[in-house]
Order: sequence, then C-alpha cells, then structure tokens
Amino acid sequence: MARYRGPRLRITRRLGTDLPGLTRKMSDRAYPPGQHGQGRQKFSEFKKQLYEKQKLRFNYGISEKQLRNIFTDARRSKDPAGLVLLRLLEQRLDNVIFRLGLAPSIPAARQLVVHRHILVDGKKVDRPSYRVQVGSNISVRPKSRQLQIVSESVANPVLRLPSYLEFDQKTLTGKMTQLPDREDVPLEVDEQLVVEYYSPRL
Repeated sequence: MARYRGPRLRITRRLGTDLPGLTRKMSDRAYPPGQHGQGRQKFSEFKKQLYEKQKLRFNYGISEKQLRNIFTDARRSKDPAGLVLLRLLEQRLDNVIFRLGLAPSIPAARQLVVHRHILVDGKKVDRPSYRVQVGSNISVRPKSRQLQIVSESVANPVLRLPSYLEFDQKTLTGKMTQLPDREDVPLEVDEQLVVEYYSPRL
C-alpha cells in the first residue's frame, strides 16, 4: 500500500484524532466522514488494532510495507517492541526535520530531504527514511536557508522541540542528543495494539 495523498483532514476525522505530522488542521467534527459518520460505532478488537496502526502510518506518512519493516526491526530489540517502533519512527530523517521546526509537516519535510536541501553531519542525504543516530548534526544547506517554507516554519513551529533534539535557530542546525522516549511522541496512540496487530502476521 502506497503513501496516502488524499484529503488530510478526512483521515484525521476517520481516525478520530489529530495527526500533527500529517496536517496542522484540526477537525471540529468528532465523527468520521460520510453520511453514516454520526452513527454509533462498535469497534471489534481487530478494528481497534487497525486504527492504531493506521494512526502511525498516516502521521509519519509511510506505506504499509515500510511500517511492517520498521516493526520487524523493532521486534529484534530487547526493549519493548512498541516503544522501539515509536522510537524508530521518530528517528526517520523526515520526521526529525519536522520536529526541529524546519517544515510544517512530515510530507513537506520529505520534500526538503528529497530535493537535497538537508545535510547530516555535513553530507547531503536525500533519503527520508534515513535513520538519524544520537550525536548526528542536522542542518539546512547554506543555499537553502532562505527558502520560504523553512523561514515560515521556524517562525511558527507546529510542535514544541522534543527532549531528544537541540536546535540553533540562527544557524538552522539541530542535533540528536539522545534516543526518543515515549513522551516525545506527539500523537495519541496505543502502540501495544499495533504490536498485537502485527505479531500474528509476521
């Protein structure tokens, strides 16, 4: 399943939660879209698991295959798989650019990476899925620092800076100082349900 490119607000309404990585717009409707959206919904255990999994997919803007692969990596760790899954998602370069406040959303951050506006430890990296490590320095190329999307995002960040990052607004340089923790994840999600969704399928 490819990355979603449809109406973003529709997704937040369907899942019943804000997805800051996808869009800063918030729906004032507490029910899903469609003519039957206001009816009372009964969720099976499977549907609960599916919804939690979809929250991660859409917030971080990744395909089903990518999320599956990240979960496979998370399950190899000695730490709880759910925590490691969230940590690995937060370590994606496109997410780090967004969390530093250099882009208004993860899709916008992905474009900055793909178009080679971003440096990691002084080298161009054009893979949004690149996994940023503790101690890595992330910066905007000197020629790209005047981009409107960057200057506007820095002036009006969507989220507060998480505990695992440092950021120098003058030089547009950030650093990952520690691994992301559970409290750094900016959306409401039950990662254990995601673990329960994938475990019997992998």
